[in-house]
Amino acid sequence: MSKAFTKESEDDDELDGTPKLPQGLKNYITPAGHQRLKEEFDQLWKVERPELVKTITWAASNGDRSENGDYIYGKRRLREIDRRLRFLSKRLENAEVVDPGQRGECDQVFFGATVTVSNAQGEEHTYSIVGLDEVDPGRGRISWVSPLAKALLKAREGDTVKLHTPVGVEDLEVVEIRYVAL
Repeated sequence: MSKAFTKESEDDDELDGTPKLPQGLKNYITPAGHQRLKEEFDQLWKVERPELVKTITWAASNGDRSENGDYIYGKRRLREIDRRLRFLSKRLENAEVVDPGQRGECDQVFFGATVTVSNAQGEEHTYSIVGLDEVDPGRGRISWVSPLAKALLKAREGDTVKLHTPVGVEDLEVVEIRYVAL
């Protein structure tokens, strides 16, 4: 099928691997997460893209483009960079930066909280509730729209929350709530 009859996705979120922001919700992000997105945008826009355009221009000047690997793969990579730039631009434009370090003393769980919970076996786990673009389960950073974060939101120290999992309902006790810069 000709490329003329295919449509590139208007929604670059899913191509990127980052989940789409739920309709009508704000794109909350911590200052550190916002800075990382901005740095990635600047790196792509000011460094990688201009270098790639030079390579593509050079490859195009070599003649036959149909069998020119530098030209073909360069154009493909340029489309990937442009798609990522559009995605980052939308995310940065719609971002609402929330600094958990500025919250002060708060006894409820909200965006940016670092929460320690205890399960029925007495095992404690600590999670920080962050934006969609900052999720890192290995470091205990979960999205504020994840099932665990939704269960924890508005809970206070000592509260027991119910987390619905594929294997059933798990009770978690909120042991500690802190607001620190992430």
